[in-house]
Amino acid sequence: MPKARLANKDRSVDECCPSVLSAPLDATEAAELASGFTALADPVRLRVLSMLADASQGEVCVCDFVEPLGKSQPTISHHLKILSEAGLVSGERQGKWVWYSLNRDRLAALRAAIDS
Repeated sequence: MPKARLANKDRSVDECCPSVLSAPLDATEAAELASGFTALADPVRLRVLSMLADASQGEVCVCDFVEPLGKSQPTISHHLKILSEAGLVSGERQGKWVWYSLNRDRLAALRAAIDS
């Protein structure tokens, strides 16, 4: 497991993203939440996340997104980069392809941030 995955696993949901309803957010907390929610605000990226959530092996090769999404490989890579930068997915190169997996802890943190 890459270091980034381990680092995210060790952080609690409250440490990462406090609830927006529990107290006023400081600028850093608001920026952290906004990066995650911004990444979610695109239909293609939501479909990528749903495909990853449904993956029986827990990972999907970048090449396997092209046909179901009807997008070119560079477009898919762009969306995966945005999701990765927001901490929602992580990729691991295996040969010439990159396999992506969902960061369920990060999604749970975003969910908890808007949960009352």
